[in-house]
Amino acid sequence: MAFTRGRTFSLSLPPFTRWVKRLILIYAGIYLLMALLEIMAPEAHYWVRIYFGLIPVQVVHGMIWQLISYSFLHFGLLHLLFNALALWMFGSQLESDWGTQRFLEFYFFCTVAAAVTTVAVSYAHLPGVTPLTTTIGASGGIYGLLVAFGMVYGESEIMMFPLPFMIKAKYFVWGIVFLTLVGAIQETGGIANFAHLGGLLFGYLYLKFMPRRGLAFSASERYFSMRNEYYRWRRRRAARKFEVYMRKHDRDVHFDEHGNYIPPDDDARKGNGGSKSGWVN
Repeated sequence: MAFTRGRTFSLSLPPFTRWVKRLILIYAGIYLLMALLEIMAPEAHYWVRIYFGLIPVQVVHGMIWQLISYSFLHFGLLHLLFNALALWMFGSQLESDWGTQRFLEFYFFCTVAAAVTTVAVSYAHLPGVTPLTTTIGASGGIYGLLVAFGMVYGESEIMMFPLPFMIKAKYFVWGIVFLTLVGAIQETGGIANFAHLGGLLFGYLYLKFMPRRGLAFSASERYFSMRNEYYRWRRRRAARKFEVYMRKHDRDVHFDEHGNYIPPDDDARKGNGGSKSGWVN
């Protein structure tokens, strides 16, 4: 995990990284498509929202793709612009330092975790919260990026463009957490802030307890370790069976504990005084 001190990050014109740019283009393209559907085919627009937005009662009845698909839809242009701007400002730096694979793993881990939190909270019988409420938007993953930025670059300063002052990243993130928590407590018309809190919480847990090189790398290392152990077991087993077979044919062969063939001692195979060389002086 990269951690830097004394660096200044400006929120004005950060660089675009490969998958940050792709995600923003995908979000913008889907938003444009949904806007066209709303004008030209309102019924299709409605059904897309129903089938791909996050509706807890549908998720628990098998529509689990909504745990991801909801993040590609947005309520309005400002909603899209806020998420795209935050993804650009905070995601680009994380993708540059972590690499594409870990960045995407973390981002979608937070996205799914925020959706699961939303589903769980919807069944908690809180005021104004029901399993029929639709949640859309990439904010769960975005808030995960926010907490990651605050943890990784906590001592670095952020220039709040266009406001003329600097603030440490950790204080900026804690301010976001506070506002989200207050919003979740006071909210009576939806459950979006609980999704934000889910992204924040699980983003923190991921960075605190997950392997430094990511879940996918750790899982692949575990898989190859188990596969290699299986092949070693098969080799040892084949060696033992071959030893038994050769003994039945009056031949004595030996393998070590790893299944490697042990050639017989040269002295035992040599005659004429046990000479180790075929040359005679």
